[in-house]
Amino acid sequence: MAEDNIIYIGKKPAMNYVLAVVTQFNSAGKDVTIKARGKSISRAVDVAEITRNRFLKDAAVKDIRISTEMIKEEDGSTSNVSSIEIVLGK
Repeated sequence: MAEDNIIYIGKKPAMNYVLAVVTQFNSAGKDVTIKARGKSISRAVDVAEITRNRFLKDAAVKDIRISTEMIKEEDGSTSNVSSIEIVLGK
């Protein structure tokens, strides 16, 4: 999968990411992966659902992958952070 078909979800409003997903579909036309970690997971689900229900009616969820990533803190300790990947395709 090409790296440019991945949308990383952060703290911006959901509609910013919806626009990015729609733009990716219009330019590449293939699958688009929405990735998020931690507190941004709910925003990633919102982006996928808004995209499917309002903008791209023919888009479908092809795959959902969940995992846990170990993040090193500045003090040397590690913490576990949940992550999700939602693959949308036509």
